[in-house]
Amino acid sequence: MPFFEVLRRYPRNVLLSIGARMAENAGFYVFSVFVLTYATVNLELPRTVILNCLLVATVLQFMAIPAFGMLSDAIGRRPVYLGGAAALAAFAFPFFWMVDTTSPIWIGVAISIALIVQSAMYAPQAAFFSELFGTDVRYTGASIGYQLASPLAGGLAPLICVSLLQWADGRTWGIAVYLIVLSAITVISVWLAAETYRAHLSDPDEPA
Repeated sequence: MPFFEVLRRYPRNVLLSIGARMAENAGFYVFSVFVLTYATVNLELPRTVILNCLLVATVLQFMAIPAFGMLSDAIGRRPVYLGGAAALAAFAFPFFWMVDTTSPIWIGVAISIALIVQSAMYAPQAAFFSELFGTDVRYTGASIGYQLASPLAGGLAPLICVSLLQWADGRTWGIAVYLIVLSAITVISVWLAAETYRAHLSDPDEPA
């Protein structure tokens, strides 16, 4: 059974793929879901303003994903992924500073930068995770890591952000720290994972 075969042969890579998804998945929900609630409830901005900002940002993200995917084919999965995670950590505080200006322009710029940064992790993810497992269990291995990370990262992110916002009396510094911690987990996981973008599918050697 592929599921048990993956856990027997690649337990380390399963854990690394879960860790690699933490910043990417949680960041997406913070920048696209939580920000809508925060801006409309806490900052009392019109919902249409934030939705328009998200629309522009997703168009830019639509173009960024294939660009980062091609870059990962050229220089490797890990450099692109690590760059995205590091950039997300660096942008965690500035993101909320820009949103707190309540200026639609700055909010649009903040969400656009955030989703482009998130794209640097999302774009190489499918190939990167697949290449961490042997061809006989590749689909199962990539799926396990991807799916187990979803409830831990993206599923809990909006709830955790709301709790941190209430705990900090409406201030967003706790959420920024939360994103930085997740980014650190992702950086460590990707750093420990093998770089396999030059490996051939017919290579008899299995991923480390």
